[in-house]
Amino acid sequence: MKRLLQTLLAAIGVLGVAVVAAVVYVTTFLDPEDFKPRLIEVVREHSGMELTLNGPLAWSFYPRLGVSVERVESHLPDQAPDAPPFLAFDKAEVSLAFAPLLRGEIGIEGLTLDGMQLRLVRDEQGQGNWEPLLQRLDERREGAESALAPASAGPSMEGSNLAVALNIANVQVRNGAVGFRDLAAESEWLLDDVSLSGTNVNPERAFPLKTSFTLTSYGTLDWRELERTPRLASTISLEGRVRLALAQRRYVLEGLKMSTATRLGGVQGRQQADLTGQELVLDLSRQRLQLQEGRLEGSVQHPQLGESAIPLALAFALEADLAESTAQLRDLLLTGPDDLRLSGNLNLAGLDDAPSYSGQVSLAPLSMRPWLARIDRLPAMAGPQALSDVALTSPIRGDLSRAELSGLTLVLDDSTFTGSLGMGFDGRMLALALQGDSLNLDNYLPPPEGAEQSASKRGFFGIRKAHADEAAPLVPVEWLSELTLDGGVELEGLQLGGLTFTDVSLAISGGDGRQRLDRFGAKLYGGEMRASGELDLARDPIHWQLSPELSRVRLEPLLQALSKEEEPSPLRGRLSLEGVLESRYNTLPALRRNLNGRLSGHIDEGALLNVNVSEELCTLAAMVEGKEIDRDWSDDTRFERAEASLRISDGVARSESILVAIPGIDMDGEGELDLVTERFDLRAAAGFVDGSEAACSVNPRLERVPLPVRCSGELGGDSSEWCRFDRNAFQATLVELLRDEVSRRAGGEIERRLERPLERLEERLGEDGKELRDALRGLFN
Repeated sequence: MKRLLQTLLAAIGVLGVAVVAAVVYVTTFLDPEDFKPRLIEVVREHSGMELTLNGPLAWSFYPRLGVSVERVESHLPDQAPDAPPFLAFDKAEVSLAFAPLLRGEIGIEGLTLDGMQLRLVRDEQGQGNWEPLLQRLDERREGAESALAPASAGPSMEGSNLAVALNIANVQVRNGAVGFRDLAAESEWLLDDVSLSGTNVNPERAFPLKTSFTLTSYGTLDWRELERTPRLASTISLEGRVRLALAQRRYVLEGLKMSTATRLGGVQGRQQADLTGQELVLDLSRQRLQLQEGRLEGSVQHPQLGESAIPLALAFALEADLAESTAQLRDLLLTGPDDLRLSGNLNLAGLDDAPSYSGQVSLAPLSMRPWLARIDRLPAMAGPQALSDVALTSPIRGDLSRAELSGLTLVLDDSTFTGSLGMGFDGRMLALALQGDSLNLDNYLPPPEGAEQSASKRGFFGIRKAHADEAAPLVPVEWLSELTLDGGVELEGLQLGGLTFTDVSLAISGGDGRQRLDRFGAKLYGGEMRASGELDLARDPIHWQLSPELSRVRLEPLLQALSKEEEPSPLRGRLSLEGVLESRYNTLPALRRNLNGRLSGHIDEGALLNVNVSEELCTLAAMVEGKEIDRDWSDDTRFERAEASLRISDGVARSESILVAIPGIDMDGEGELDLVTERFDLRAAAGFVDGSEAACSVNPRLERVPLPVRCSGELGGDSSEWCRFDRNAFQATLVELLRDEVSRRAGGEIERRLERPLERLEERLGEDGKELRDALRGLFN
């Protein structure tokens, strides 16, 4: 045992003597300063850069044997002498393996680069100061590879029997910084605190690599003088295993893991993102970049996206052609909360200049309600399940400013649309051409007044329904005044305002502050509706114009649909109407107050339902003449034609010509409607007409006796109290007639004959009939 111990101690002693001898040999016979001229020459020859070694090349002995140099600068060939260096570092140190030195080789144990600074500049013409350098390196690539090849593959250093073996046990880059100034875009990007570490770096086997840095971006070149905050600041870390194939110019990063934490200017909170990939391949010989099984996970936080961060995950595969500046994103799958699942493929082009894309996207069915609620954009809608089932699929193309879905199939709840949709990302362009089966638009408008309102008062797509908040703006003027619009929609059916339209065709356009309704056409309850109009947002106040037209629309289902209480329609017939309306301002009260224009229309094949005017007038005439009528009357009043014209001035609609032609009876009237107060007053009178279609045979003097009717009240009031006989007008006319009769007849006989008619007249006139009855009795006494 003692002998073995002595042997070991002797061996250690011999080894120690050999190490000391080797150190003495290296430090005595190898002068690092001898490498300076060769290093400067190699850099100049292969890159064209001028290398300046301000500090000495020196040996280091602890903790390992190595050579170091301080204060190194490198200038580009065309740089001014007093310009900041293109590349500089405070200190570089190379640690050498001892054993290879004894064999006449330089085996690099470690490489440390401290305080590196790299300055990149792109001029106003888009030329980068690094581009000539890369071009020269590419031209001299084979010579550079020979200089850096392993000892077995290349020549030794000139003036020495030493050769370089490229197998670095440890690589460290500390406190690095990279600056990029883009003079054309007037922006600057900075990479600070750059650190990089790698072990067992060699061109034959994969080795682990880690790097981290801080990335900041400024939107102006004078941000230092103005003390501007960055528009983006991100902390980035990257790790994986690198495989270098220097001869083939092929570089592979296996097991890619990248993490980022980003702050955006003016946005509270950090945006977290993690990128992983099975394999990232950069093949410079073919100018190809590939990423297999990529996955980007992160949380997006922005004031416009709500208070909470939204977790998202994107799976994809990437293949890029660097020479053509194109790329393909395959097997895209974006997933997120609330059933978000967006898939597709994208082809990218013009990545170096004007990026554009094309491909296919599909959105799986999901509810938009939680997404809109998250960003406080869920409107108050009448349909409780509106926007709860949305899906789409379409080819897509566009660039950084716009996108177009050229073959869109869109499912919106119970509706399906096909066509195309284009939009600008700044919200200033919208183009659509859609065809659909049916759409209940009422479900997406605010609920009727009095219904339960949600906290959100926003209307759908920025448009509010008037009765939800009358004082609120009806349309978003600022957005519409800058919008370029070109749209067309065709629907098999449309539900709007309680009305049912079929075969709907809509064309809209706009620009330069004017939005136009070029055409609206639809079938409506057996007839047709057409309209055109314009919204002039360039004027102050904004100006509205609408030209509606109805043709032979059936009144009974129309009025039934418009009735809030779902009461039976009082009219039957076919309505035709046309006119021009104009108004100003952007609230409902102001629109009513400033409404001007004209409307004229007529009703054909019409009837007043559940009332027979002929029966009322003939019975009244018989009462006056002391007769009784024994015949069957229809429940309705059929009229051949009714027509009216309206003049609207400052919110008040007036008509001096309201005519209704009933067989044997003519009715005419006049009235007005105040659209601001919603009060109306209508006076009408009916009279007998002698002819073959007379309703009944009457005394010729009764043909000049009108039956006056007065309708007044408020549109929101009780409709049963709107219309009544105009007792005063009727009494004045009837008294005049009775004065003529009393001069010819005896009072008692007339009173006896009028007793029963007066009772019936009292029933028809109500309580006010008592005064009329007393007046008639007085006339005949």
